[in-house]
Amino acid sequence: MVFSSSLFLLYFFPLILLIYYLTDKKYKNYVALASSIFFYAWGAPVFIFIVLGSIIADFYIVKKMYASEGRKKRVYLALSVILNLGLLAYFKYANFFIENVNVLLNLAGSAGISFAKIALPIGISFFTFQKFTYGIDVYRGKHPPLTKVTDLCLYILFFPQLIAGPIVRYGEIAEQLVDRDKNETIDYKLTGFFRFIIGLSKKVLIANVLGAEADKIFALAGADLTSSLAWIGILAYAFQIYFDFSGYSDMAIGMAKMMGFVFPENFNNPYISQSITEFWRRWHMTLGRWMRDYLYIPLGGSKVSIRRMYFNLWLVFAISGLWHGAAWNFVVWGIFHGIFLIMDRLFLLKVFAKIGKYPSIAVTFLITLVGWVLFRAENMTQALGYVKKMFSFDFRPSEIYFDSRFITILIVAAFFSFIRATKFGEKLENAFFWNDYTMKRYYVMTALSAFLLLICVGSITSMGFNPFIYFRF
Repeated sequence: MVFSSSLFLLYFFPLILLIYYLTDKKYKNYVALASSIFFYAWGAPVFIFIVLGSIIADFYIVKKMYASEGRKKRVYLALSVILNLGLLAYFKYANFFIENVNVLLNLAGSAGISFAKIALPIGISFFTFQKFTYGIDVYRGKHPPLTKVTDLCLYILFFPQLIAGPIVRYGEIAEQLVDRDKNETIDYKLTGFFRFIIGLSKKVLIANVLGAEADKIFALAGADLTSSLAWIGILAYAFQIYFDFSGYSDMAIGMAKMMGFVFPENFNNPYISQSITEFWRRWHMTLGRWMRDYLYIPLGGSKVSIRRMYFNLWLVFAISGLWHGAAWNFVVWGIFHGIFLIMDRLFLLKVFAKIGKYPSIAVTFLITLVGWVLFRAENMTQALGYVKKMFSFDFRPSEIYFDSRFITILIVAAFFSFIRATKFGEKLENAFFWNDYTMKRYYVMTALSAFLLLICVGSITSMGFNPFIYFRF
């Protein structure tokens, strides 16, 4: 069940929200947890028992850790990390590992290992990282552990952020899990609804339209791909993944707000970045901060030699690439961004400062587009061929026809991706997201949201193309 499906929009979420609002505050967490378990079990009925079992085990391990000291405390932390890392490694990377071992065995003339393909639990990358933060934050003394196992289950399984983030740290939500009275206001409910509709519109009205054409172009044989098609395809994909991913984050933030929770922001206009360093401060911000605080800084961060610091950056982004998917193109994508982060520190930031704001945005976006080819391609062979075609100046006519709807949505996507770089865009964003709402603005946003919801539902039922790209993660 995905947020942009008619089942979720017309039945599941309205019903859950109604029950939640009518329930006494003492039992709201149980309603939220039961609905989250049902939500996950709808798509993965077998895996829900594995996820629940691991959460319950984590609850008691961390509870024991909190009551321990010294070496014993570190042992319990190690148990928690091994449990979560082991599940992630088995379900997400076992197939990848065995496939690569078989390649090496075949090259050596030996028979490969036969194995049954392991299914990937939905959202495992996201909820595993949240489980890490629970144990590590308690170990570091940032917050005591939860007293109820059901509250921990709710933190990990809460359906708005379960399958696509944002990655919510334990410390960011610990107090809200036990008391969120101050957040359960009509303002929160309305602004949460507005945010949800904005995210839904991003996903359905922009990302889905662009994704359909991007898929067609990436499915072309190399001989049929021209430079023009290659550029259109990667532009469509770049805007698709941004509006899809940020749309899901908006929907998660909005739904959580309607239920009294405050989630961290996950995107901040990444395509107006003036360097790859800035891009990673704006793109999937909860992942970037997680990698910084739980991986980069423990490795030494910037308090090491220059060479070691550069190695740490490279390693963190290689791991980040592997976190996104069990394939070499994801690893190379992470290394690609890691290299540009190192180049920023060596000389690129000075170059960008000299050439000015808008040229820096253009160059950074070009680098990002090449990276997205690595991310979108099925394998490295396709990725390298696609990048080569982008710069081959092959502008022969193509038989592929793009209708006015796609062209219009592509222009709209570009407009909203870059307008924030201007003063007008800043005012526009503040009006929709950050400024206090007047009564007039509430009326306007309510009417606009209702209108967009009708269009989105109509588009979902008529279009038929509604991909869930996070199955790869």
